[in-house]
Amino acid sequence: MTASIRQYLVITGNYWAFTLTDGALRMLVVLHFHQLGYSPLAIALLFIFYEFFGVVTNLVGGYLGARLGLNRTMNIGLFLQIVALVMLAVPAAMLTVPWVMAAQALSGIAKDLNKMSAKSGIKMLVPDDQQGQLYKWVAILTGSKNTLKGVGFFLGGVLLMSAGFTGAVVLMAAVLGLVWLASLFLLKQELGKSKAKPKFREILSKSKAINVLSAARMFLFGARDVWFVVALPVYMATVFGWDHWKVGGFMASWIIGYGFVQTIAPRITGHT
Repeated sequence: MTASIRQYLVITGNYWAFTLTDGALRMLVVLHFHQLGYSPLAIALLFIFYEFFGVVTNLVGGYLGARLGLNRTMNIGLFLQIVALVMLAVPAAMLTVPWVMAAQALSGIAKDLNKMSAKSGIKMLVPDDQQGQLYKWVAILTGSKNTLKGVGFFLGGVLLMSAGFTGAVVLMAAVLGLVWLASLFLLKQELGKSKAKPKFREILSKSKAINVLSAARMFLFGARDVWFVVALPVYMATVFGWDHWKVGGFMASWIIGYGFVQTIAPRITGHT
């Protein structure tokens, strides 16, 4: 096994562990606060900072990766997710909307630091003359991410029923802490770090088309999360009377399905 393959496996394992907790946390927050009597609008507000700070992190993520190294940005993302989980493990009386929004803000930063580091790290591991291989690796990583996010949605429902909200977030924080410690030792120290210090004004692409596409993508994902991550689970629990198992299972099966399609994208497009 080559050094590049070993690093790819470490990055993928790191990303998988984070994705499981991220998917589970989304479902835990939606179902738990719906159970507490929060309105759908109040629940949606809990995710505003998650999305907003995710956008900000995406904007400056490449700059941070070039300055600090992708291994560090990935490990910072893992650590911030652990902090966000611990913040939610406080007594129920402290779980106010501002407090949960702050925890979600950290989780949004963590998610996009981790995602950016994983995808950019794989690009660093593949030689420039093997872009076909890069396409396949990224397709596998992205597809498996969405599949595991689906598993995470189901896991969130299961943990909420079996361990309760506090027990679930404490358990996930402990597991992610072990992954973080392993990542500190196994990830290559200078992966993706630029020898020339990038300038902050270079965070935007010089291509207008790419900048417009990025803005469109932001609104697309925001719209998706409003109806799919918040409205749909609440609707199924309220109108259909589904318990956490059924809601989590439905969300999981849907996301696993399109994650599988993403995994086989190179075969569909013919670039195998």
